Amino acid sequence: MAVLRRLAIVQVDLTAAVAPSADVVLWSRLGSDGYRSADLDELLGSGQVVEHQLRLRPAEDLRLFTAAMRDWPGLDATDWQLAQAEWVDTNEECRRDILELLEREGPLPAKAFPDTTVVPWRSSGWNDNRNVTMLVQLMEERGDIAVADREGRERLWDLAERVHPDDPPVPAQEARGIRARRWLEALGITRAKAPASFAEGTEVGESGVAAVVEGVRGTWRVDEAQLDRLGMPFEGRTAVLSPIDRLVFDRKRMEDLFEFDYQLEMYKPAAKRRWGYWAMPILHGDTLVGKVDATSDHDAGVLRVAAVHQDEPFSGAVQAAVHRELADLAQFLGLGLAGADR
Repeated sequence: MAVLRRLAIVQVDLTAAVAPSADVVLWSRLGSDGYRSADLDELLGSGQVVEHQLRLRPAEDLRLFTAAMRDWPGLDATDWQLAQAEWVDTNEECRRDILELLEREGPLPAKAFPDTTVVPWRSSGWNDNRNVTMLVQLMEERGDIAVADREGRERLWDLAERVHPDDPPVPAQEARGIRARRWLEALGITRAKAPASFAEGTEVGESGVAAVVEGVRGTWRVDEAQLDRLGMPFEGRTAVLSPIDRLVFDRKRMEDLFEFDYQLEMYKPAAKRRWGYWAMPILHGDTLVGKVDATSDHDAGVLRVAAVHQDEPFSGAVQAAVHRELADLAQFLGLGLAGADR
């Protein structure tokens, strides 16, 4: 829970080339002696952690979103958000059908919901006619329904009132400010405005202190607590990260601060990949130094390392530290380690 509160959010991605991303994020902080995947399952099962919009959060943080759910799409809604709200209103009968079904029989997967929409969803093509899928997503945004559990990769939905804690909502403007401060505390330093591709408001606005990073254009925001630590000795370690760890998720921030060349290549044809399907960045001290191309082979009982890509040749100490982390990852997964010397 301390890690989850410190990070504010942990993204859900069930790609299991090595392990689900949330497990890798928590293992990278706590190690195999301090974290088991069952720990997260227990926190979700007890309601201390919730899944909201494909992100895991401490349940107490939902009070920072419930006012926005109640006011959805909000006074500052974009034209696109207003169009979404109009589409939901047009398909009110289908929304009510889903709510009534959940009232009687929930929790249920989305495939159990009837498609009684009268106007189909239209997009640029990717989501065309995925009517129930899109309606469920928007119903979650407006606080109608929530993820109650998962069966494998599939989310089970229930009425939000049965899942969300009964905490009084924080007023929307105040909640926005708290979220901004929490996000800056989690990152330490970031641009005031998040990339437009981010699915939720993770902008820090005027939180923290304005700063200039030597050699990087533009103004950044820094958490004051981190400024207080600038004169303190730094003792880093070596860590193998999930490709969507928040340290590297904002690729522009990653490039500006770490000068690290990286892309997640799982959507590229195999012949065009440089580092691997789900290559994991390597952090050594305060520097991102390479990538690990690894796969969990559960049939063979091993974590199979195809390559350790070194951005610059590793010293013997770095090589040994990376090997120790991979051995610990294999131990966490209950697997042997194969090919880590490559």
